[in-house]
Amino acid sequence: MSDEKKIVSASPKVRKLAREFGADIYQIKGSERAGRVSEEDVKSFIKDSISGKGEKKQIITQQQYDHSEFGEIEIKAIPRIKKIAGPHLEKAWSEIPHVTQHDEADVTEMEKFRKSLRDLYTGEKLSITPLAFIIRAVVKALKDYPNFNSSLDINKEKLVYKKYFHIGIAIDTPHGLMVPKIRDADKKDITELGKELKKVSKLCKELKINKKEFFGGSMTISSLGSIGGSFFTPIINQPEVAILGIGKTETKQVFMGKNYENRIMLPLSLSYDHRVIDGAEGARFCSHLKESLGKDFAYKLAV
Repeated sequence: MSDEKKIVSASPKVRKLAREFGADIYQIKGSERAGRVSEEDVKSFIKDSISGKGEKKQIITQQQYDHSEFGEIEIKAIPRIKKIAGPHLEKAWSEIPHVTQHDEADVTEMEKFRKSLRDLYTGEKLSITPLAFIIRAVVKALKDYPNFNSSLDINKEKLVYKKYFHIGIAIDTPHGLMVPKIRDADKKDITELGKELKKVSKLCKELKINKKEFFGGSMTISSLGSIGGSFFTPIINQPEVAILGIGKTETKQVFMGKNYENRIMLPLSLSYDHRVIDGAEGARFCSHLKESLGKDFAYKLAV
């Protein structure tokens, strides 16, 4: 047995606490008799880790040969947006115990309804992105599952429940990925959400959006539908506790009652913080989304 995995004296309760906070109990120094680890030791370890006081072990691998020795290369500076986002993503991935749940939603009726929408006055066909419908479905799920609309305050050992519904949207721009918020999404109808999405997307691409619009979110949606692909593992946007990944819809043969039918299926990838949300709640959240994006709720979404 190595020194790092030596026997640690701690009660089951203390071990459970360490697991819930994602702490390695083998790295915690016990303050009680014979080095026994207490609850206070775990809490102090977590606080020191968050504040940066704890020991950090970093292994830097040096390349034995330069890339240029194997052929032609080109060196470019990392774009400013990616340089800013990098440490934030690294911190989120290393500190949050991610769980990603994959599922598919039948959006056949929703797509028919969306494509049939017309302006009440002019009769012109309305072009509304599916993302507007997905935002409404996410808001409805957040209302029924408030743990997803919270943030974990480790220092105070509390959960902060948000009474607002500001949905983050990951937008692909020439400068890098940006995640502005659609504010008060629960108070906007489908048409308003569609206009808001176009507005924030334009502001991000032109680098004219206010910095504050990247903060204060409830939950983020990352859609790859326009690009392609199905399932992936989106990284949670701290201090949020969940993120929904959306893939490209695909027509599939699905058994419906007695026969197979062509149905439009939407890939869902839900990542959540396992310290706040367990697997059962994650599965229920996904089921809720599937129902909301299905036939029964599709019509209500536009109201």
